[in-house]
Amino acid sequence: MPGDDILVLLVDDQAIVAHAVKRLLAEHPDLTLVHVADPEAAVARAKELNPDVILQDLVMPRADGFTLIEAYRADPQLREVPVVVLSSSENPEEKSKAFHRGAMDYVVKLPDKVEFVARLRAHARAGLYHRQRDAAMRELEVLKAELEVTNAKLLKLLAVDALTGLANRRHFDETFDLEWRRAARFGSSLALVMVDVDHFKGYNDRYGHPTGDTCLRQVARALADTVLRPGDLAARYGGEEFVLVLPSTDEAGAVTVAEACRERVRGLAIEHGGSSVADVVTISLGVAAARPDAGHAPEDLLACADAALYAAKRTRDRVVAHGAIDTLGANR
Repeated sequence: MPGDDILVLLVDDQAIVAHAVKRLLAEHPDLTLVHVADPEAAVARAKELNPDVILQDLVMPRADGFTLIEAYRADPQLREVPVVVLSSSENPEEKSKAFHRGAMDYVVKLPDKVEFVARLRAHARAGLYHRQRDAAMRELEVLKAELEVTNAKLLKLLAVDALTGLANRRHFDETFDLEWRRAARFGSSLALVMVDVDHFKGYNDRYGHPTGDTCLRQVARALADTVLRPGDLAARYGGEEFVLVLPSTDEAGAVTVAEACRERVRGLAIEHGGSSVADVVTISLGVAAARPDAGHAPEDLLACADAALYAAKRTRDRVVAHGAIDTLGANR
């Protein structure tokens, strides 16, 4: 509805009615009347013109006015366009039926001019309001969906280490805490594997930091490719250290995973001329597992895995398990 102009679509098979309505609106240049004499063309014409108000006769050859009202309401483009019935009948049952089918008003031919124009303007404003509201709601839904996608991407970025693509320290902390509480609830075992790239400072000094970054990315990918269960997590812990969170895994199972990681990294055959362990990049791994209870905290398990890693680094390129769970408290 450009500006304040109102487009009225009259659907009535009688030319005399169209002429009378045109006279009623003649003094109001903002009200434009379009007449459709063929009711079978009414819906298509309404979709083409997108009127502000539809004036609808009920009794016409080859069409039923009530059915047409339902057709307008069923069409997504026309459902909010106000329909005003223009009928010669004052039968209350017909009025009730018209409102039930979706008419907004019922006017008996021919109404008082002032009242008729006032009704048309009121319905046009109401229809415009509803269409604008619906358009705003649709736009809001689109924006909401876009925002959800953006937020999901942002959350993913906040959880990912930029260099390696693994989970970052923050994501590890959150996941470890969650898995610890879950293990405590279900009485299951939770394992940690701490990982350190052997002699990485020497690698950086010898090959340069860009090559060092590439090395870390390759190691990270090897770890991620080995830790395949949906609930497992491979994360960068800091610098050249990584950590694996293995829910529902005991120490023996975690050692198996750790050995597979060690062998996979060795299999990358990344040259390391500055290592005293091998001529390729290797990793050391410390393993610890626990069944959480009221007497222990997540930090205890982390400390045990870190102690096991420290032991592994004494000789490098090996996996060391911390020991049985009953030693947890003694190492606090």
